Amino acid sequence: MRRIIKKIIQVFLKVITYVAPKENMSSHLYRIRLYILDEFHKMIMQRVRMEAYKGHTLKFIVPNVLSDWRAQTFATKEPETLEWIDSMLEESVLWDVGANVGLYSLYAAKSLGVKVFAFEPSVFNLELLARNAYENKLQDKICIVPIALSDKTNFNSMHITTTDWGGALSTFGEAFGWDGKKINHNFQFKTIGITMDDAVAHLNLPLPNFIKMDVDGLEHLILLGGQKVLSQVESVLIEVNDNFIEQADGVNKILTNAGLKLVDKKRSLEEFSQDENIQAQDASQTREWAAFNQIWKRT
Repeated sequence: MRRIIKKIIQVFLKVITYVAPKENMSSHLYRIRLYILDEFHKMIMQRVRMEAYKGHTLKFIVPNVLSDWRAQTFATKEPETLEWIDSMLEESVLWDVGANVGLYSLYAAKSLGVKVFAFEPSVFNLELLARNAYENKLQDKICIVPIALSDKTNFNSMHITTTDWGGALSTFGEAFGWDGKKINHNFQFKTIGITMDDAVAHLNLPLPNFIKMDVDGLEHLILLGGQKVLSQVESVLIEVNDNFIEQADGVNKILTNAGLKLVDKKRSLEEFSQDENIQAQDASQTREWAAFNQIWKRT
């Protein structure tokens, strides 16, 4: 049923987008078309979902199915991440690398007053990340860093795999995904990437006490550019795919050399739709992948 409704909406939007004469901007039909599109966009951007966890209520902007799914599963999808955040002290500094629309940045900032630096280079997720921080009155606690972290500071290609709000699996500088296999990007553009160490040295970011990292396969490369940062961090929560040997071995070696010890490991579950890589609510499309949230602490 959801696919049928989606198809009807797509057909309707195509009709009002392409049937009207684009060249005649003064025509009534053209103005009606723009009005409908503007009102539709305003309407979906006003959709809100309120979710509570341990007495803290968060407000999420949910313009599409995927962002709504993320909000709905906020408290249940990764309970170990929320427990890890709860262990932080007030005024700690958290780097949320791969912040997406800001689920965990919001919780850390609101529940504990943690100072969050949310790294998110996706142009589609940035809009919701910024709005979510503002709607929760956390713009002074959450600093958005719209730059990709990398193993070196340079210009490279950002590969965008989906144009959906709340989408994942996009990559910077490399064309492989969470499993080490080549990704099919929707489009790409040149942008700047920076190492963790250079972010501190040149952007004057404070050293993090905690790092949460979920960047769908590039974790080991980003860690390579943060030797100084990692030598002082208290704890790291990082998603690792055990079947992606290069990533798993790289993460283990780098974090061990930084003086950190693996203390917990929980399987990460994602729900993927077979339609356009969008997470689905249909349990029949759920598949379990070999990714784990690893928690490392300084020994």
